[in-house]
Amino acid sequence: MDAVIRLARPEDAPAVAAIYNQGIAERGATFETRPRTAADVAPWFEQADRFPTLVFDDGDRILGWANLSAYRPRDCYAGIAEFSIYVDAAARGRGVGRRLLDALVDAARVRGYWKLLSRIFPFNTASLALCRRCGFRQVGVYEKHGNLDGRWLDVVIVERLIADNLTSPSSPQE
Repeated sequence: MDAVIRLARPEDAPAVAAIYNQGIAERGATFETRPRTAADVAPWFEQADRFPTLVFDDGDRILGWANLSAYRPRDCYAGIAEFSIYVDAAARGRGVGRRLLDALVDAARVRGYWKLLSRIFPFNTASLALCRRCGFRQVGVYEKHGNLDGRWLDVVIVERLIADNLTSPSSPQE
């Protein structure tokens, strides 16, 4: 079976949690410190109409995931979503992240989003390079945005406008 990118299903929750836990343990991609269980991530999959979680399935296992989440609750921000993307350590550098992020942008476009954004540690050069390759731009830095293991860390803010959805503002499809 060829690799596919698809919506996450309940049976993917253990793999999604395991990949997320790699990122948590490495301390290079998130301020989270508590490992997640399959039960913690499974509710993400129930919001696929508005906030999809995509997985990269190589036919044998899940090699990465990416998802959208709410940005702010005010109606004026309904077309903006935050994104996360994590790739299994054994699959990094093989194009999994690029394919996932491109697919996530397409999923956001279909749902009517006009902007995606994220915050990335400045030392996470692989994620910053991935975002740049996928058309995101750096728009600023939040200094001392959070404390991780006793260290204050900055984050780089990245965004990508989805031009097709900028012609007339509308809320994402429900």
